[in-house]
Amino acid sequence: MKTKTLFSRITLSFMLLFAVGISRANNVQITGTSVVGSNITFTISWENSWNANVAPANWDAVWVFIKYQDCNTRVWAHAGLSTAGADHSTSSPLQVDPVTDGRGVFVRRSSLGGGTVAPTQVTLKMTIPAGTYNYKVYGIEMVNVPQGNFEVGDGTSTGTYNSITVNSTSQASGISAAAIGGGSATIPNTYPTGYNSFYCMKNEISQLQYVEYLNSLTYDQQKAHTFSDPISPTGTYVMFGSFAYRNGIIISTPGNNAAIPAVYACDASAGVENNSDDGQSIVANNLSWGDLSAYLDWAALRPMTELEYEKVCRGSMPRVAGEYPWGTTDLTQVYSSLGGLINDYLPNETFTPVSNGMCAFGVGSGNGVYGPVRVGAFASGTSGRSSAGAGFYGAMEMGGNVWEHIVNTTTSGVTFTGNNGDGTIAPNGDANQSTWPSPTTAAGTGFRGGSYIDAAVRVRTSDRASVTTVDATRYPSFGGRGVR
Repeated sequence: MKTKTLFSRITLSFMLLFAVGISRANNVQITGTSVVGSNITFTISWENSWNANVAPANWDAVWVFIKYQDCNTRVWAHAGLSTAGADHSTSSPLQVDPVTDGRGVFVRRSSLGGGTVAPTQVTLKMTIPAGTYNYKVYGIEMVNVPQGNFEVGDGTSTGTYNSITVNSTSQASGISAAAIGGGSATIPNTYPTGYNSFYCMKNEISQLQYVEYLNSLTYDQQKAHTFSDPISPTGTYVMFGSFAYRNGIIISTPGNNAAIPAVYACDASAGVENNSDDGQSIVANNLSWGDLSAYLDWAALRPMTELEYEKVCRGSMPRVAGEYPWGTTDLTQVYSSLGGLINDYLPNETFTPVSNGMCAFGVGSGNGVYGPVRVGAFASGTSGRSSAGAGFYGAMEMGGNVWEHIVNTTTSGVTFTGNNGDGTIAPNGDANQSTWPSPTTAAGTGFRGGSYIDAAVRVRTSDRASVTTVDATRYPSFGGRGVR
């Protein structure tokens, strides 16, 4: 899972420097990047892809976005992409779906099918000024969540919503506080209720994804989103100050003079950085709300609401009292150092024996040798939804591993309108989207899904015991994902 960057020079109407790199988000591979004029071309592939017309009748996709670095200032910026589908091209089995704000595109299967997407060339048209740049193409695995009705509440879990159905009227007219219950405020029609279609990250943010994010930031922005200062010595573990809770993100090259940013890498095995056993696919933990919201703004995604959380887990299936995100009450405890974890820190880290309801939970707090496991660790080519621990639409680890930061339905949370990030964060490192909960106070946020240190009841789909826990700090079991 090593990211390599080479540099080459080509001659156009202006001199253009481009980076040829390998970018991976779990099993997504983006290689062979080249630029001609305003077009950027690369090859993309990924495993376990699908486009299905049977339940859940959805598809997976890769959210692709581009950053470009001015060769004079060395500052990275987010590239605009054409919103016209005809300006982008690829070939079977893929298609390119542009978005209205031009902050990226979704690349997905163009017809029904499943399995590995073999390396396929994609060309995108950028909308950036002429200049001399380095480029980096990023890909994040997503699952499509179709428009439709779904149930919330299970009548059993702590703080659960009333057992109601969210439908088109819920989104068009809002939901009264009395109707939804659970101590919620009245939900206006501007708040994402989950009825409309959206995409959800297939996995929680991985350590490699967080490293690639840090490596595109300025010195001050890096300092805001790590525990250890960017000027710390080579080999310093930056999320805890030492290797703890299975987080192996280190400083590879220190920053300098509060101006030159550091270079980060993964080194869980404490030796040669970015080896295959350095934990690139382990979930990124110790992320505050400010850390998560800045990442999502940078990636042109947005936070998930707690209603959307229940839809991603339960889908269109009827509620089950006390159910977990994989739709049953089966639960098998998994955590690092339990004895069944194999291939530690490798891209194929998993747990044996396979059982239904596999979930990283219940280790208790205070022991730094424990921590989250690899994203998608329980899924295989033969696993079912329960044994893989998957939500209805294919999102992994919606329960356990790390807490999911969500926007709640309190008075502070329902002002959120679901606007997407624009790919640019503030100079101090904060997300700067107007309706998002404050990155410094976290008012309007909470947590869903439990974590590797929490009790089984916190993993339940409808458990809301922590949705009003306003916590702007970092903690070893905090992480998350985004939607769009």
